Amino acid sequence: MSDIRFIIIGIGLLAISPSELANVTLQAEMGECFEYYDDAPPTKIDCNIALQNKLFVFTLVVVLVGAGIAGLVKGGRGTWDQNVKPEDVVGPGKSFDARDESNGSDSET
Repeated sequence: MSDIRFIIIGIGLLAISPSELANVTLQAEMGECFEYYDDAPPTKIDCNIALQNKLFVFTLVVVLVGAGIAGLVKGGRGTWDQNVKPEDVVGPGKSFDARDESNGSDSET
């Protein structure tokens, strides 16, 4: 998996439920936690379990974003760009442009 995808997934997870995570923290400070539904009355829940769920999501986000950053740093310092197959090299001596290849057919005209 690409290292930038880790960062995107981590930030996406954080964006899914920011209001729920913020509500749990505020409610835990008051001593009672509730889970709210659109079509039902609020249900009282255990604040410790809600805070553990919040910590789990936050830890998962930090791990994914950290793995993405580590992958970007390792890719920038690594040798992956030096281990290119000769047929895949593009640059001053090589190119995918068909006009650069002289196979003898263009020089006869």
